[in-house]
Amino acid sequence: IALLLPISGGDAHSPAVYWVSLAFTFLGAFVFSTIRSRRARIPQEAIIGICYAVASAAAILAMSKATSESEHLKDMLVGNILAVSWPEVGKTALLYGAIGLFHFIFRRQFLAISMDAKAAEARGVSVKFWDFLFYASFGFVVTSSVSIRSEEHTSELQSHLNLVCRLLL
Repeated sequence: IALLLPISGGDAHSPAVYWVSLAFTFLGAFVFSTIRSRRARIPQEAIIGICYAVASAAAILAMSKATSESEHLKDMLVGNILAVSWPEVGKTALLYGAIGLFHFIFRRQFLAISMDAKAAEARGVSVKFWDFLFYASFGFVVTSSVSIRSEEHTSELQSHLNLVCRLLL
């Protein structure tokens, strides 16, 4: 969605695309944190899994509309860790370390709402707030990881994403 906005300029790795993607990530975290129900017939994890599967299928379907894009679709889904620059590796390690520290510091709250949400709520723990923080931090890692790119494939990927956008519009 962010790539299709005029502010992206067709560049999949522009800061505008990252920030819009992050905003949608936080919106999704908010939605997922508010849908937890005490007597739900469908577990929350199943709802999240279904949303992920549908979004992944939509992305694959969009890419499949472009001719001869199967190799680039594979690269987008699998990636190539050998083509990532050392500064990207360092930045990613710092990000993962910060999120890991965040989860370590607040592990009691995360475990409390995961193991027995009713008991945590009875003790005054805001289950929806901690759910949001968990989903937002997880989404932050995923959004930041998706933005990792190899230097040699950036212009090639950009030209192919422009083609896909033209086909979709």
